[in-house]
Amino acid sequence: MNNKDDFTSVIPLGGLGEVGKNMYVFTHKEEIFIIDAGVIFPESDLLGVDYVIQDVTYLKQNESKIKGLLITHGHEDHIGGISFLLQSVNIPVIYGAQTSIDLIKNKLEDRSISYKNLEVINGDTKIKTKYFSIEFIATTHSIPDSFGIVLHTPNGTIVSTGDFKFDLTPIGPIADFHKMARVGTEGVKLLLSDSTNALSEGFSKSENSVDEALSDIVNGYNGRIIIATFASNIYRVKHIVETCRKNNRKIIIFGRSMDTAVNLALNNGLITDKSLFIDTSQAKSLKKNEICILCTGSQGEPLAALSRIAQGTHKQISLMPDDLVVFSSNPIPGNAAAINRIINKLYLKGVKVITNSEFSDIHTSGHAKQEELKLMLRLIKPEYFMPMHGEYRMLKEHAELAISCDVKKENIFILNNGDSLILDKNGVHRGPSVTAGDVYVDGSRIGEIGSIVIKDRKLMSRDGILITIVNINPFTKKLLIKPNITTRGFVLVNENTDLINAIERKTTDIINKFLNDNSYSYTDLKNQIILELHPFISNLTGRHPIILPVIMEVKEASKK
Repeated sequence: MNNKDDFTSVIPLGGLGEVGKNMYVFTHKEEIFIIDAGVIFPESDLLGVDYVIQDVTYLKQNESKIKGLLITHGHEDHIGGISFLLQSVNIPVIYGAQTSIDLIKNKLEDRSISYKNLEVINGDTKIKTKYFSIEFIATTHSIPDSFGIVLHTPNGTIVSTGDFKFDLTPIGPIADFHKMARVGTEGVKLLLSDSTNALSEGFSKSENSVDEALSDIVNGYNGRIIIATFASNIYRVKHIVETCRKNNRKIIIFGRSMDTAVNLALNNGLITDKSLFIDTSQAKSLKKNEICILCTGSQGEPLAALSRIAQGTHKQISLMPDDLVVFSSNPIPGNAAAINRIINKLYLKGVKVITNSEFSDIHTSGHAKQEELKLMLRLIKPEYFMPMHGEYRMLKEHAELAISCDVKKENIFILNNGDSLILDKNGVHRGPSVTAGDVYVDGSRIGEIGSIVIKDRKLMSRDGILITIVNINPFTKKLLIKPNITTRGFVLVNENTDLINAIERKTTDIINKFLNDNSYSYTDLKNQIILELHPFISNLTGRHPIILPVIMEVKEASKK
């Protein structure tokens, strides 16, 4: 019988029940490998939060076992959390393809984090430790250098696809179908596969068809063109650049992330003609049909370049009536309203707008749809299956696809973050759970912002703040002058004098009663003011502002 500790575990710390925040942990005895460390950008209800990352308590508790972090590709939901992870946990080495490593370097430099152990991998790279043998499979995605990862363990082979699609006419290198088939033929115990597009039928469109549509637009329009797309979709950026070169258009870049993407593509040889890029001063000598503006803001981000252009607040560019704005993207869930606001502003300026639709194929997803997910299942032929990277409904649909591809229903696991799978001589089964959840990043503060703070921020955003400033003599237990009431985001003091006077009188009554009935306590008095003012203000206004009592302890001057 095997040693009771001779098992391999798979623990997702992020990426399940959500699209983003990907992190998957693989352990065998005293060795741990991590795949990806991404972020989620917060929904609008997480006020003041910049990023949501993983709870890495498990990694801190097992820090000495970590052998390395493996990166599938360079999107934010896979690398955006690395700078925060490195501040919490010692990672001996990070393995990633060239594009991923370049993007990680930029992130670490932005946060002034010194980290040198970055190893560049490719399709031929193999990593060997005592218990793991790791290889990489080239895949197709919307960013260069995307890889699936194969982990050979004492309890069988595990394949993690990363984000992928099957594109037979890609802009970049084609996926390594032969290696996928070879790994599948050799035998795969467990497959973890991207579920983002599991609800979408058929095959995803080829990036080549998008290129044709964009080429037709650039060829056929005689004015200035503004194209907004994801900066991370470097192959799309590469094609736009090539199309502009063929059509004698120079390119102006707006947006920091777009500038970073173009520089990365130039440094890595994905874009070769640097002379195509100009600044706004050089554009003055060109005709309108010789200019293309490539910018960020395809998701309606308020501070992105396109938003500022649409609002007329951009310092370097103003819209012209015959401009054409092209949204080469689809709305990320939750962003549709923001995008529509930008489109309306563009129309108000009199410009023409083209968005992705059944009539204009100017965007395609980088994630596999149902038929491609089935193809991956058929190539890898796993005995066990765990859908990953998706909301629960996506994971559930992917599980159904696996059953249709002859994976036994009892061999499919839909997990939550923090759950685990155990691989041993008896197969694959559920293991114990570990600590997992969301950690909020606010500026440079990691994990200091909890649910109570978020709740208070929501209250402040909705009902505002009311501050009561009172002067107390702690020795005589006297209220020296009437309380001063001020507000922010609650009511205008000058226009609501009756309400403010009522709150002043109530606060005075609360303080005098407390001082008469109790021994003086700074903390207890503050709590009493909050406790009694809340229902009083609610009854008067129907609102629940945050109440902040400020108590000034003042000793009265002695009388002469």
